[in-house]
Amino acid sequence: MIIDMPNTRTREIAHKIEQLHEERGESATGRVLTLLIATEDADLEHALEIANSASREHPCRVIAVVPDTDPVARSADGELDAAEAAAEVSADRDNPDVDLTDGPNAPSGSNLNAQVRFGADAGAGEIIILRPRGGLINHPDTLVIPLLVPDAPVVAWWPTTPPSNPAKDLMGAMARSRITDALHSNNPEATIERLRRNWTPEDIDLSWTRLTVWRAMLASMLDQPPHLPITAVKVTGKADFLPLELLCAWLHLKLGVPVETEFVPDAEAVTGVYLTREDGVISLERPYEDQALISMPGQTPQEVSVPMRTIEDCLTEELRRIDPDEIYAEVINEGWDLIRH
Repeated sequence: MIIDMPNTRTREIAHKIEQLHEERGESATGRVLTLLIATEDADLEHALEIANSASREHPCRVIAVVPDTDPVARSADGELDAAEAAAEVSADRDNPDVDLTDGPNAPSGSNLNAQVRFGADAGAGEIIILRPRGGLINHPDTLVIPLLVPDAPVVAWWPTTPPSNPAKDLMGAMARSRITDALHSNNPEATIERLRRNWTPEDIDLSWTRLTVWRAMLASMLDQPPHLPITAVKVTGKADFLPLELLCAWLHLKLGVPVETEFVPDAEAVTGVYLTREDGVISLERPYEDQALISMPGQTPQEVSVPMRTIEDCLTEELRRIDPDEIYAEVINEGWDLIRH
């Protein structure tokens, strides 16, 4: 079910959601969190598809804010003043006399278009798409506050290029967890550098989450005796691939030895990690997208299934764990400098 709400107000949207819940005989109390998505129109449907998939495990209310940059005549200069915009939304939320009905008596002249998705079009929750115009573009926090699920944590996600300082972003400031994806930004290296400079414990990047399986398997391999010191490390894979660099930073930080990198032509991701010690080389190689080979000195190589992680996998993992990631904090603040120097 998809309901378009042109020239609407946040209070009207909240009322419509309550009405739909009553009609369907369900309650929003089953939502475990509110997921805020800040994106552009070109990336909206892909982001919502990913959020829908993640919501199967984490029923949530998804609120996507997509600024509408097309000019709309609201005043002589075609724009609503920023202070006016905030006052409009605030008054709309607090005034009990606002007409919430649809049709000819509905309030007009709003600088907000919206769409509400329910049922099969919204995963295990509901989706609200907000398209502010004019001065409302500068007040996304004021728009989403009346629509948050009560007493549920808020998670903010930027599927592409994030703000330089997510913690100071108007939507990011209200979130208990802030998820970025520097790998899919316009410039991954520059983006991760900005995120590092402005890092807070609530921040996490999906470039790190993509390494969860690799880190778990490498840790498991090193837990097996004999526990000999690692003397050299080599990582192979795609050139200019941010997760590979984070993996190198983690290995350098935890093992205390320099990490050599070798770039593989046509590689899609990390293809291998080789740990040298006195009795030989421990290796974890992934020659194919869904299969890896574990080699230990004196043992027969073992094949294991290690499929490439999708964005859905990574987002689902981060929604499962919205507490600060201490290992990521060490890698981004200490390990990154080791590989850069």
